[in-house]
Amino acid sequence: MTQRKKRVVVGLSGGVDSSVTAYLLKEQGYEVIGMFMKNWHDESVTISNECPWVEDSTDAMLVAQKLGIPFQAIDLSEDYKTRIVEYMFAEYKAGRTPNPDILCNREIKFDIFLKAAMKLKADFVATGHYCQKDELIVDGKPMFRLLAGADANKDQSYFLCQLNQEQLSKALFPIGHLQKSEVRVIAKEQELITAEKKDSQGLCFIGKVKLPDFLQQQLKPKKGNILSVPADAPIFANHGIPAGIEMEDLDKEQLEEICWPLSYNKDMGEKVGEHNGAHYFTIGQRKGLNVGGTGKPLFIIATDTSENIIYTGLGEDHPGLLRYGLHVKNEDIHWLRPDKTLKVGESAKYLARIRYRQPLSQATLLMREDGLYVLFDDAQKGIASGQFVAWYEGEESIGSGVIF
Repeated sequence: MTQRKKRVVVGLSGGVDSSVTAYLLKEQGYEVIGMFMKNWHDESVTISNECPWVEDSTDAMLVAQKLGIPFQAIDLSEDYKTRIVEYMFAEYKAGRTPNPDILCNREIKFDIFLKAAMKLKADFVATGHYCQKDELIVDGKPMFRLLAGADANKDQSYFLCQLNQEQLSKALFPIGHLQKSEVRVIAKEQELITAEKKDSQGLCFIGKVKLPDFLQQQLKPKKGNILSVPADAPIFANHGIPAGIEMEDLDKEQLEEICWPLSYNKDMGEKVGEHNGAHYFTIGQRKGLNVGGTGKPLFIIATDTSENIIYTGLGEDHPGLLRYGLHVKNEDIHWLRPDKTLKVGESAKYLARIRYRQPLSQATLLMREDGLYVLFDDAQKGIASGQFVAWYEGEESIGSGVIF
């Protein structure tokens, strides 16, 4: 009796990475189905003047035809709107900086899309992410590991830092062991229409979009002041790690001083310009302020959306831009490796990053009753509330959390 081929549904985005993913899986003997996710067609919020998803959908269909695999499109726009876009607007309105790509992977690709694939009796879903997966046995049970992609320049493990074991068990990443250049060569050899196509810079599976333009659809422009806070302002006095104290011995008050965002007020700085809405800006941002004559560049060190004020600091070594720690509330802590979960009072040393493509930094994780404190050996630039911190053991993604 012939054994049934394992069935894989590939998220075909109309780009080169997912195209090669589908090709490789077919070569490996899987039964492959291509599926395009339509994530947006809300005319009340314009994405751009172009209609990129139509072009992407056509390219995905042509790749499926070329490979001789079934193809279908699935409309996930309602879920995308409620789970991603509305969340994004709410976070920016509150002066926080969400990461839609991480949310899209957790909420759409490896949840709604995964469930749709399971209805097609799929064994796995596959995406064109540059990351890898393997399996080990822990306490007699299989445990899946999410590993960095072989192409250090394209490693996308950060974007998958919110996946759980169930989601990982069903996921395949066929191009994770390849360099981007090798993926392009394969696409060219197979004469896939996407071989020379540029990488998408837009929101996850939506396409070309400029974020400020997108936000202005719902968060209306509102004039406010840009203030420059001097580097020697008293607020920065206790913001570093005290000398001679082990990180594990820091008390609650010290941890909060190091890891919680600073609270500024309008008496702390001098007006240097005006902006069109504090909710369009994020901590660490330099471009878009349109303030000249300051000598060194101005960086945003805080935004206050209720008072509509942007606080800035002069130069990239300004103390308001640099922090040694961050806090993750209990409900926002996620362990990709549940067997490594820290209990209250425990600590561990890991490598961590607070944004995509940022080099990993040495960090100490301290678990306390009110959540997780992440303390870095070196100061980090532009830690923003709402973003994700991800921690690693070597190449392996261990856990992540939303920055308070």
